[in-house]
Amino acid sequence: MASRTRLLAIVTALLAALAATLLGPAAAHAGAVGATGTVRDGASQPVYSYADAVRETVWVDTGLDGDGNGRTDRVAADIVRPREPATTGRRIPVIMDASPYYSCCGRGNESQLKTYDAQGRPAGFPLFYDNYFVPRGYAVVLVDLSGTNRSDGCVDVGGPADITSARAVVDWLNGRATGYSARTGGSAVAPGWADGSVGMIGKSWDGTIANGVAATGVPGLKTVVPISAISSWYDYYRSDGAPLYSGTPANLAGAVESSATRARCTAVQKRLAAGSPANGNWTAMWQQRDYVASAASVRASVFLVHGMQDLNVRDVQFSQWWSALAQAGVERRIWLSQTGHVDPFDFRRGAWVDTLHAWFDHYLLGVDNGVQNGPVADVERTPDQWTQDRTWPAPGTVTSTLGLRPGALTTAAGSGTAGFTDDPARDENAWAADADRSTPDKTVFGTGPLTAPLRVSGGGSITLTATPSTRSARLSAVLVDLGPATVRDYQAAGEGITTLAGRSCWGDSTAGDSACYLDTAADTAQVGATVFSRGWADLGHYAGLDRSLALTPGTAYPITFDLAGTDHVVPAGHRLALIVAGTDHGLIDPPSTRPAVRLDLARSSLRLPLVGGPGPLPQQAAPPTGAELPVLTTGPAGTAARPETFR
Repeated sequence: MASRTRLLAIVTALLAALAATLLGPAAAHAGAVGATGTVRDGASQPVYSYADAVRETVWVDTGLDGDGNGRTDRVAADIVRPREPATTGRRIPVIMDASPYYSCCGRGNESQLKTYDAQGRPAGFPLFYDNYFVPRGYAVVLVDLSGTNRSDGCVDVGGPADITSARAVVDWLNGRATGYSARTGGSAVAPGWADGSVGMIGKSWDGTIANGVAATGVPGLKTVVPISAISSWYDYYRSDGAPLYSGTPANLAGAVESSATRARCTAVQKRLAAGSPANGNWTAMWQQRDYVASAASVRASVFLVHGMQDLNVRDVQFSQWWSALAQAGVERRIWLSQTGHVDPFDFRRGAWVDTLHAWFDHYLLGVDNGVQNGPVADVERTPDQWTQDRTWPAPGTVTSTLGLRPGALTTAAGSGTAGFTDDPARDENAWAADADRSTPDKTVFGTGPLTAPLRVSGGGSITLTATPSTRSARLSAVLVDLGPATVRDYQAAGEGITTLAGRSCWGDSTAGDSACYLDTAADTAQVGATVFSRGWADLGHYAGLDRSLALTPGTAYPITFDLAGTDHVVPAGHRLALIVAGTDHGLIDPPSTRPAVRLDLARSSLRLPLVGGPGPLPQQAAPPTGAELPVLTTGPAGTAARPETFR
């Protein structure tokens, strides 16, 4: 029989358990929360009530008058924060997502929008951040960028208004800006509940804003988590002068502006169109939207996520940003998936939530959980199979110069000539499928079967000396792994994921905001060749991006342009190929002419970041031979999937 002391302990424990059941987590843990916050055992715990959270909107004065109505613009910051900390005088950090998409297009795989109750208070927030993190002691703030949803001003697509409208909220949270209880008039609202620590997160345009705000060096911004984000808007619309899209930022602004602001923003749209000329020149407008140039100002840590097959926000965006952050000594981490333009919540959900939880706990709550000491890079090798590295590019990476010879990619110097005729109907899939067959629209430089794996880790570049037959020419360069593989089907509708019927829950729910999301799985394809890095250029910009020059037919022009960042292993037995051609159908727009282009291979070369150097490559490589190989395609043969939306 148990002793009286043990019986008393059992009864006490049962009563405590009953109290937790009846009163709910916030009441059950109130005493502990008051003493130590939400952190237990090295992690924040869900001890606050999500149902009872404060839901409010504050309109923050940006100091700008973008719409020219004579009043400074106010942007709407919708807030969900736990009620309990303020009752004990505890201040809390903020997770913030500033977006133009909260009323027009939605966020996440299910395109969720913000919703409001009858009094105009926030009721439903897109994504899981509020459901998961508010009970753990964070406030979640979703900001409508200038000119969108319930904010004043005009959309200027990554420019001063976009960035200032988000930065103003960081300033308000740190007592440096004024917030109001209404869009016009209203009383001043102070963030007495906030401790000034802010982490920004977001995918696509949202993550781009996080990059841009970080590049201002604003105090109080402790970390940013840009997902599939832009680092320079020029490189979203142009690639070394070659147009990636036929539209301008004005089209994008028009797609997200609220009806309340549109009529006053025509002047802004005209400036956006004028600042992005069709000739691909670098202008002052693009310079304003180049965050890479200000990477040295970044004070926040950066957790960067990108799909290595993102043909919307292309991979040069992450690789150039990463390199600039490295030069500035910024603390950083990177995840690289096989997907296209996809959020990690939809391709690696459990690991993502756990890692993001630890990241925010460390950088916003100050938890010593060691997340900053873990692997710097996670890379998806095959669908759902990941490897890690302590640095990125991977340890032992050596930038190696390879020579080009007719049909061959070699460690020796280049020699000879090669050529192609631009065919705007052909694309990289068609080129790769025909890698072992001579076609007039491309030229292929390849190796024989590799005797050991060859890993490319980082961004490369190519120098070509090209002689066109007409006054304009476009150049494409793609790296191809020739050999069978199972990959995520990044050109399908889900860009590497398929959405399932079942749901899983990540946090607490209310009647107006569910924490349960449709599950996903990898959408895979069997391929015979994999394009894993790309670069494009307009030969008319051989002398620089400031001006486009008419070419003289028959004259040789040297040009160097980047190949996008990647991390790919070409297995032993596979072959590495570089394909050089003209218009990459669906990924760049064609020139005004149809040039034949001759390449001087003695004055051309390829530079690749190779782990361990070019050891597996032969000095004299035979041209690729073998049967025609199938590659991943969608739609009619030879047609690439072109992204239609940025979000």
